[in-house]
Parts: sequence; structure tokens; C-alpha cells
Amino acid sequence: MLDQHSPEGPRTPGTATRGETVPTVPPPASTAADAVDVTALLERGRTLATPVLRAAVDRLAPPMDTVAAYHFGWIDAAGNPAAGDGGKAVRPALAVLSAEVTGAAPEVGVPGAVAVELVHNFSLLHDDLMDGDEQRRHRDTVWKVHGPAQAILVGDALFALGNEVLLELGTVEAGRATRRLTAATRALIDGQAQDISYEHRDRVSVEECLEMEGNKTGALLACASSIGAVLGGADDRTADALERYGYHLGLAFQAVDDLLGIWGDPESTGKQTWSDLRQRKKSLPVVAALAAGGPASERLGEILAADAKSSDFAAFSEEEFAARAALIEEAGGREWTADEARRQHTVAIEALHAVDMPDRVRDAFTALADFVVVRKR
Repeated sequence: MLDQHSPEGPRTPGTATRGETVPTVPPPASTAADAVDVTALLERGRTLATPVLRAAVDRLAPPMDTVAAYHFGWIDAAGNPAAGDGGKAVRPALAVLSAEVTGAAPEVGVPGAVAVELVHNFSLLHDDLMDGDEQRRHRDTVWKVHGPAQAILVGDALFALGNEVLLELGTVEAGRATRRLTAATRALIDGQAQDISYEHRDRVSVEECLEMEGNKTGALLACASSIGAVLGGADDRTADALERYGYHLGLAFQAVDDLLGIWGDPESTGKQTWSDLRQRKKSLPVVAALAAGGPASERLGEILAADAKSSDFAAFSEEEFAARAALIEEAGGREWTADEARRQHTVAIEALHAVDMPDRVRDAFTALADFVVVRKR
């Protein structure tokens, strides 16, 4: 049976197909946040952070500066200017929004937004190499274009730049923000190590998976949700509450990501079909299905155990991956994960109750959380 998050275990979900156009998770109930323009929030964070981010990347020695520019989508593989997909920009949006909790201008949160974005992209560069991912944001990944050595070096450089951007502010608040960023980075690395180790195990518990995803995704979103407020002078109680919001938002975000990693449309996600299944990831739908019991769960366990011993796994057909996805869904892993995304969304919103902030800022935090659980990419 599953853990305490779903006492009755996963229910058999309705029929759904890969690449469907409906949201991955049904939207939350309507709130005042419905009036918030999330696209404008994301664009504000991107617009404020990008010039500072580009200036930081320009400090890198050649060829790391151009490799990083390719990763961010600013140039193509030949070095020509490009208007690539730079990602959803949720983290910069949260960082500049959190500055407004303290009454500060959103610009106060920009160094935090840039620092978090640099650390996030450090992790992407390394993760793509470790996972063997050949596509990100509809383009070849850095290690595929520029080689593994450059992916490692540029990732390391972005991590160092993130701390530098904060520390050169020279304020007490910057020191506090840097401590939170380094703690989040260490947790992120712990999560990646757990993720890799789980790929070689037959079974992983739901609790272990949630701990890993809390480290790998929740920690940095927690930091993004509080770092602007810290730079604006917020006390630790306020920053901790905002971190709780971001942490649980990160778990909701990752639950949706896990759904997209199996059933997402490649045209939307920019990744291969059945991406997580190809990498043998023990993501939430997989571990929930294995924990559910019943014929589909048992058959899935037998197949995945055999897969772990297979020498020709990379040569599996689309039909073989589709069959595994169908068993995960039949065992209830898909529906359980969607329910968990909604539960984590609720806990995130509840964390905001402990923080005194303007209503428009609270509505914006809520709207960003809603966006996370209904996205398709």
C-alpha cells in the first residue's frame, strides 16, 4: 500500500493518451489569483533578470562564455544570435516577487533571481550529461554539441557565479541570502545523487522518492521564493515561511514534471517520448504504481526488474515503452501523482498564511502555484 499521503492507495484512472492537450493536473478551485496575469509575472522576472544574467555570463573565459550563451538559448550552435526558449522563468519570477513581501521594489530581488537561475542552470548542465539527455528546450544539449568537458566546466562556472553575484553586494542581507543559496545547492546535489542511485535499485519507496524530489527540486524553489525577501530585509521567520511555500511548490512542480516525463507531448516538453522510462527513473508515477499492489503493479515490477538486467534496453521499441506506461497507469501511478501535485499545491498555499504581505503579492504567489500544477511543459 501507499504511504500516508494516499491511505486508500491509488485508484484506477480513466483512459488518457500520451500528448493529450488537457492540463496534466486539473486546475485548482477559482480564487482571487485568477485575475493575476501569470504570463506578465513570468515575463517581468525574465526581463529584470536577463540583462544581469547575461552580464554575469560575459565574465566567463572563452569558450565557456559562448557555451553558456548556447545553453541559455541566446546563440545557436554556430554562434549566431538566437531567440531560443529560455525556460519557464518561474524561479526569477518568485525571487523578484518575494522582494515585494517586504515592501521593497521588485528590482531588489534581481541579484537573488540571477543567483538562483545560475545555480539552476549549473544543475541542468550536469544533469543532462549524467542522465544522457540529448534534448533540452527543443535543442541539442550542451554536452551533445560542445562535449562533456565543457558541460562540466560551464556548470561549475555558473555555480561559482551565482555566489559571486550575491556576495559582491557586500551587505548583511547578501550574506544571509548566500547562506540560504548554498544550503539549497547542497540539498539539490544530494537529490541528484539520490536520483542516480535509485536508477540501480529494483524498488524505491514513495517516501524516498518524495525526499529525493524535495531535495532536487523543492530546495531551490524554496530559496527562490525567499531570497528576494531576505535581500529586502525580511526576518528569518518570514523567510522560512516563504521557503515552506517554495519547497512544497517544488514538490508539486516535480510531480507534474514526472507526469510529463512519461506522458508529456514531446512537441511541448522538448524531450524524447517516454523520456523518464528510457532512463529507468524511479519517478513518482513509477514508485506509486509499484507500491499499489494488484496484478498491474506486480507485472510492472517483474518487467522493470528484468529491464534492469537487460543489455539492450536502449534498443527497446516505442511499443515496449508504451506498454510500461500503460501498466503504470493501470496500477494507479498516474492518478496518484496528479493527486499528490494537488496536495502539495494546497500545502504551499497554506504556508503563505504565516506571512503578512499585500493582497496583490499573495494573489501573485497563489497564481504562480496554480500555473505550476496545470502546465503542459
